Amino acid sequence: MASFDQYEIWAQAGDRWELVAAFLDFEVASAVAGNRNSRVRLVQAFYEEGKLIKQELLADVGSTRKTE
Repeated sequence: MASFDQYEIWAQAGDRWELVAAFLDFEVASAVAGNRNSRVRLVQAFYEEGKLIKQELLADVGSTRKTE
């Protein structure tokens, strides 16, 4: 099994993050992430032999402040 990388979109759900989608193409992942209404992160994930070896946060978009 070869190594590969993909672009993942993670959305915040309460106090945790959930994987929403994964794409091989950055442009597609970026466009999909930009159209989401919730707080999202665009991550480049690197896999080797089917296991995650590294992640790089490319963008963190959405509200980061708590309103009271």
